[in-house]
Amino acid sequence: MFLRLAQQHRQFVQDLVMNLQALAIVLERRGYLASCYTCGDQMNSASFMVSLGENHLIRFLVSDYGITWTEMRDDRELMKLEGAEAVNQLQELANIAKHSMQANSTNKVLLAKRV
Repeated sequence: MFLRLAQQHRQFVQDLVMNLQALAIVLERRGYLASCYTCGDQMNSASFMVSLGENHLIRFLVSDYGITWTEMRDDRELMKLEGAEAVNQLQELANIAKHSMQANSTNKVLLAKRV
């Protein structure tokens, strides 16, 4: 049972790392400064960072040892979450990116109809 749980956890971390890489690409395309770094080929850890504006930074770390979300403004830590709460906060960031993309698509369609 424990070996199966360990394997499931490794798979979860790998899936999370792949999604962080994709989110960094999407955010970069939306004009945010974003990056996602991994160590090695096994994708068992990642460091994701995004700047949401002037002196407002999000750092998300994932590894076999844990998951943390840290939000900072003006070099001060505003919020630090771990585990499921950190992943929930990451989902909120992904939702913002998704809604931003949908709003831009709608604006482009409306502009095209005016021309």
